Amino acid sequence: MQTTQSRGGIEVPYERHGDGPPLILLHGGMAPGEYWTPVVPHLDEYTTIIPQRPGFGTCLDDRVEISADDVLDREVEYVQTLVDAVDGEPILFGHSYGALTAIEAATNVPTEAVVAYEPAILPDDYRADADLADRMQSLIEAGERREAVKRYIEQVLHPDGIDDLEAWLEAWPVWPACVELAEAVVRMNRAVEQYRLPDSLDVAAPVLVLTGTDGPDFLRESARAIHDVLPHSRLVEFDGVSHGGPAEAPAVVSAAVDSFVRTR
Repeated sequence: MQTTQSRGGIEVPYERHGDGPPLILLHGGMAPGEYWTPVVPHLDEYTTIIPQRPGFGTCLDDRVEISADDVLDREVEYVQTLVDAVDGEPILFGHSYGALTAIEAATNVPTEAVVAYEPAILPDDYRADADLADRMQSLIEAGERREAVKRYIEQVLHPDGIDDLEAWLEAWPVWPACVELAEAVVRMNRAVEQYRLPDSLDVAAPVLVLTGTDGPDFLRESARAIHDVLPHSRLVEFDGVSHGGPAEAPAVVSAAVDSFVRTR
């Protein structure tokens, strides 16, 4: 584990693997840095940078209470700290909320390219009824942290249902860490519910937007929407892959990333 410091003097820990062009991996709302473990071996021609963030919005200083309004700004600041720590302009590869963070960061931070797997953006008609943050918060206040996080998994990772969710969770290596992030996931979901996609995004770097046919329909719709408002983007859809695409199909997703970086 290595560390760098933010401009405010806060230590930012990260893992570094490989030797090649810098590639910063930004996880989504339901997984710590270990989410990228299946992906890293397929990107061995890059220097992969994996931050160990303690939670969304508290990543620069976990002693400070952060509102949902500030979550995205603080995440972008965290990305800036990582970019400052590498040689040259990095590639940002984000999943879910990490994908939204990567795109927002690229509006101000020099980047070589951006890869965004199903950015966590809600279409207007879906956002009008979105209440996942409230439902999770109610469960946490009732002492049901585990159930709160399960609600997220059921709505986002497995919206069509799963035969034996408990067995799936027990086999998921990052599940215990996800439960620990319950409050952070609530903050993130409130930020997602409040975020509105602008008519255009000023991102100079080329962007690869990825989605899968088996994920939530609203995220597939959002992937197309964000592709439409970016000036330089390419959209790729994976057949039979869900919202957990990078960890679920690491070889396929990584091959698309590598091809994009080489041919953009």
